[in-house]
Amino acid sequence: MLRFATWKVVSILSATALAVLVILPSLLSPGARASLISHLPSWVPVRSIVLGLDLQGGSHVLLEVDSASVLKTEVQNLRDDTRRLLREQKIPISGGVAMLPRGVQFHLLDQADSQKIMPKLGQLGAPVGGSLLGGPPVQTLDVKDQGNGTIQLLVTDTAIQDKVRHAVDQSIEVLRRRVDALGTTEPNIQRQGDDRILVEVPGLQNPEKLKEILGTTAKLEFRLVAQPGEDPNDYEMLDQTDEPGKLPVEKQVMVQGEDLTDAQPGFDQRTGEPIVEFRFNIRGGERFGEVTSANVGRPFAIVLDGKVISAPRILGPITGGSGQISGHFTVESANNLAILLRAGALPAKLTIVEERTVGPGLGQDSIDAGKRAAFVGAALVLFYMLITYGTFGIFANIALLVHIAFIFAGLILLGATLTLPGIAGIVLTIGMAVDSNVLIYERIREEAHAGRSIISALDAGFKRAFATIVDSNVTMFVAAAILYFLGTGPVRGFAVSLALGILTTIVTAVTMTRMMIALWYQYKRPTKLPI
Repeated sequence: MLRFATWKVVSILSATALAVLVILPSLLSPGARASLISHLPSWVPVRSIVLGLDLQGGSHVLLEVDSASVLKTEVQNLRDDTRRLLREQKIPISGGVAMLPRGVQFHLLDQADSQKIMPKLGQLGAPVGGSLLGGPPVQTLDVKDQGNGTIQLLVTDTAIQDKVRHAVDQSIEVLRRRVDALGTTEPNIQRQGDDRILVEVPGLQNPEKLKEILGTTAKLEFRLVAQPGEDPNDYEMLDQTDEPGKLPVEKQVMVQGEDLTDAQPGFDQRTGEPIVEFRFNIRGGERFGEVTSANVGRPFAIVLDGKVISAPRILGPITGGSGQISGHFTVESANNLAILLRAGALPAKLTIVEERTVGPGLGQDSIDAGKRAAFVGAALVLFYMLITYGTFGIFANIALLVHIAFIFAGLILLGATLTLPGIAGIVLTIGMAVDSNVLIYERIREEAHAGRSIISALDAGFKRAFATIVDSNVTMFVAAAILYFLGTGPVRGFAVSLALGILTTIVTAVTMTRMMIALWYQYKRPTKLPI
């Protein structure tokens, strides 16, 4: 126990020095930080801790997806698909396909056609691509034969909920791209409830600019990739999101993103590889079929906001209004591409239900209050350990300071945002770290009072307290993980700080304290324990 390998000592000291270097830029003034960056090589990452909205101020907007517009769009798509299916099956109807509040209705001229068309109509409710998780199929349409040749297709409640959920996911992706264009640091965009989106932009004091950005519609286009020898005036060089370099893309747009009605990840039935399946409305399907039939073998570019997000090759004519994009996709990349395709435009109207601006003064007050709480709490803990355990209390206090440095370094390296609840989590972990030292020291006392030698008491104290420390910290870490995965916003900030504090406690309260006691014993050779 009292023999510490040189490499272990060097490793602990190096980790401590690295943590101090990581947090150093956050302690400097903006001018000093800029001077430091200018004197360092370009490959050295210099990061500062990111403050949340409650600490540095900014804009807060809560948006709600208009479920009525989602349903209206779904009914319109259902009408287009029904018309296409009737035309393909050459089934005559009277009066056209009428739109209902939650579906469509049409009347067959020949009631005998009902048996032919009903199975086909049921297939319209199948989601494109199915589920990557292999879940049970969800019925999205309720097809009813009302008699006398009248057929109704009604969108189910489950389908509406699923479409609203997709609309929220798509809107989050669009909004994130919009807000990132502002150049702000660590915007927080997340789902809140079933149909709301929370947007927090730290440091932005102009909510009108944020609302203007949030209302902007993303531009999605399908274009052909230019061939060698084409007139340079007919194409432009566009950046690619997933690969370096630019790609020559024809200026003429094949199909607009507004004609895309759905895109979902799935699996190729022949190869089992992840793919992305998409579907156009009638206008987009016809145009896409014409272009792909005339350009088999050529790649086409999917352009989102002026950047190429994918450039698959046309393997054959894509008719019928739907097709698939195959490539070397993983499950995650296929899902991401599907979201990007669906996110070409805001899928539904977003209504602002709450907006507020947090001024920098309020943020500074929060910082000052958090500092006071942290300083007072840390000072009382340091004083208590020093009075109670003497020399060993000094070791515990040094480990505590390193523990705090490790937490802040971890927040910076992870790019996590420090919020006021996060500061509360750090203060809580200060007490937890000291509690581990208290368990060790009290165990050492018990072993010494039982008549053990100094070396034996120290060794038994660390060994027998270690299991208790690990058990208590594991249970706390589980609680922190639950808070992180089930919580949102400030709750997750608290969970991140708490989890980092728990992990660093094991290193500082056990390993580092043990190292300092071992070095102290080798240097002092005491005849009795100073606790």
